[in-house]
Amino acid sequence: MSAGELAPRDALLRMTNAHEVSQAIHVAATLGIADLLEEGPRSAEDLARATGTHAPTLYRLLRALASVGVFVEETDGGRFGSTPVGEYLRTDAPGSLRGWATYIGQPSFRTSWGHLLHSVRTGEPAFPELHGTNVWEYLAAHPEESAIFDAAMTGLSAGVVEAVVQSYDFSEIDVLVDVGGGEGRILTAILATNPVLRGILFDQPHVVAGAEDLLARAGVADRCEVVSGSFFEAVPGGADAYLLKSIIHDWDDAAAIEILRKCRAAIAETGKLLLVEFVIRPGNEPDRAKFSDLNMLVMLGGRERTAEFSDLNMLVMLGGRERTADDFERLYAEAGFRLTDIIRTGTPFYIIEGVPV
Repeated sequence: MSAGELAPRDALLRMTNAHEVSQAIHVAATLGIADLLEEGPRSAEDLARATGTHAPTLYRLLRALASVGVFVEETDGGRFGSTPVGEYLRTDAPGSLRGWATYIGQPSFRTSWGHLLHSVRTGEPAFPELHGTNVWEYLAAHPEESAIFDAAMTGLSAGVVEAVVQSYDFSEIDVLVDVGGGEGRILTAILATNPVLRGILFDQPHVVAGAEDLLARAGVADRCEVVSGSFFEAVPGGADAYLLKSIIHDWDDAAAIEILRKCRAAIAETGKLLLVEFVIRPGNEPDRAKFSDLNMLVMLGGRERTAEFSDLNMLVMLGGRERTADDFERLYAEAGFRLTDIIRTGTPFYIIEGVPV
């Protein structure tokens, strides 16, 4: 055993107790500690006054987080500063993870993961079993938690957008449709770096409602059309590329193929289909996609089932999962595409390219 390597029992104990670190980070994120340290180290008493917390107990929290490198305690004791790791808990940090750290401590999320055993035993998601509805209807009924979720998704996506833009050559594309593109953050970035490209942002009406401001601030509104609708009905036609980021992993195979078939019906015969998704790698090396797959199981997933698309009002997200390269190749084939490339982005996300057949 090399120096610094944990004994097997100690390694397992550290993994078993990882929830302690996660929850402590959640509390620090919720309190906005990293924002308060932006100008330099501050005492636990000062931070407690700013956050309305109990100073001796806040000290204990910060001391624990300093021991894992999130903050640093000065040698004289009592004053804490940030670290390169802790900087990502700042609200305004590029690629900030404050939103995600805040969300993972929400009771609805935490208790769903606490029922992973239920999902493993039954093959069904824990979230609706606990809350009586799917995660999307739950968030719609809890606007405060929905806002936290939205911030978490924005933060997670922030580090991916630039990587996608830099990893794929969009210069040969005339019109790109971002299917399920939300407020258009990734499409905005692609348009900003490809000045002759035109875009179409496509998502549900309430989702794209705030897109115009974002597009205008980026100076690309004149090259981007905003269209609302459901990708189970149809997507805008005639474009030579269709981009779907983190869409297919929300759905089981039947629903995923249905979405891809709508893209196949719309795409130019010389077009490109581009999915931005995790790809589960073979082997035993650490792979974020494998635990994201469990998250999809707990929150959205379920056993494969026959999907019915006639009554769109009854559709809910079921069967969410991450997939292997072979899985994507099969989905593409069944939807009328041929998988041509899987491109690394330097993040856990890959660009999965396909062409119509």
